[in-house]
Amino acid sequence: MRNWVLALTGATVLAACAEKDMVLPGPREDLRSGDAVEDVVNQRRAISVPGQTRNNSWTHRIGTQSYRVSNAALATFPQLAWSAEIGEGNSRKNRMSADPVAAEGMIFTLDSQAQLQATATNGGVVWTRDLTPPRDDSKDSLGGGLAFGAGKLFVSTGFGSLMAVNPKTGDVIWEQKTGGIGSGTPTVFGGLVYVVSGDDQGWALEVETGRIAWQVNSVPQLGNVMSPAAPALNDRFAIFPFGSGELQATFRSGGFRVWDAGISGERPGIARSKVGDISGDPVIDGRRVYAANHSGRLVALDIESGERIWTAEQGALGPVWPVGGSVFLVNDRNTLMRLDASNGEPIWAVDLPRYVDSRPKRMAALYAHYGPILAGGRIVVASSDGQLRIFDPTSGVQVHSAEIPGGAASAPIVVNGTLYVLGGKGHLHAFR
Repeated sequence: MRNWVLALTGATVLAACAEKDMVLPGPREDLRSGDAVEDVVNQRRAISVPGQTRNNSWTHRIGTQSYRVSNAALATFPQLAWSAEIGEGNSRKNRMSADPVAAEGMIFTLDSQAQLQATATNGGVVWTRDLTPPRDDSKDSLGGGLAFGAGKLFVSTGFGSLMAVNPKTGDVIWEQKTGGIGSGTPTVFGGLVYVVSGDDQGWALEVETGRIAWQVNSVPQLGNVMSPAAPALNDRFAIFPFGSGELQATFRSGGFRVWDAGISGERPGIARSKVGDISGDPVIDGRRVYAANHSGRLVALDIESGERIWTAEQGALGPVWPVGGSVFLVNDRNTLMRLDASNGEPIWAVDLPRYVDSRPKRMAALYAHYGPILAGGRIVVASSDGQLRIFDPTSGVQVHSAEIPGGAASAPIVVNGTLYVLGGKGHLHAFR
């Protein structure tokens, strides 16, 4: 009897397995709210942008308004003019994080293993300098950034130091140990150089000597992205971004804290949204500060009080670009967006390549998109999939593309009508 019951049960199970699954009709909806781009109805809205400027330098990341080139002159359809080796490119262990800067007829770069280089505008190498400490291995380098000011090149290194370098020779003028690997990008302003070290300390150092003028700090966070975010400055305030998701505003000269603001929030169902690092540098635009985290939040703050003006459910891995009453960004889901600066509402959204491998079981590695910047009256994005893309700011329509050998590994900069961007295999590429 028992064997008969077991046989009957087994037959029932096999019969059930043989039945064809019923597929319900209708559209398939994503169960993970926020993991797909919102339904944005793209609008073609006029925008007023400044006239093109034939600038001869690009000295900082774009967060400090006095250093931001509003609309650098650039050809309508730029093409690759030359490429020059700058050292080691990206690998599984080492990544380039420093955007190039340009001044005095040279482009300065930092490779993935702490090699600093000055390259002429024709692609010729002017000098190179290995910044690896004597007792360390260059393969242990992690992060870093560049800025130019007061006649000096300032370099934060992955070995926990900030250096002032002679831009003509590459000789180190002074070095200050900051501690904490993976430092952010420095900003030079009014006789001081400001930087956030990897252990969430904010530093203000004298540009001539490297002596500490003052410091601020935040709660250290271990699980952060390797962000090259830079402090943003104006005549009154220094705005520091920290890995804890905190923005601190201090008086620029003395370091007295004025206000704090936290950027919090995450995308449900996405593991990386647990990382709250401020990866979208603070960007000053008049009386406002824009900043974004890694996990789906962008805020607009009043620079005097730190009060929140609006919040958008968009993260960013680089600084936003405010212009003409709009805010342009590449969000944390690889979408190029234009937001209304008055309320943070989307005007248009354009999907950029997202996964390196789109097969369902291999959707892990993401493409990186650097920028956007405004140049030649267009919005420019450089991407690790090997494309330089240019968009119409009014509608978001792509109007041009050019191949970046090795894929982009930095935000683009534009000087004297030439766009420069780092390639992932350790090259500096020039487009005209």
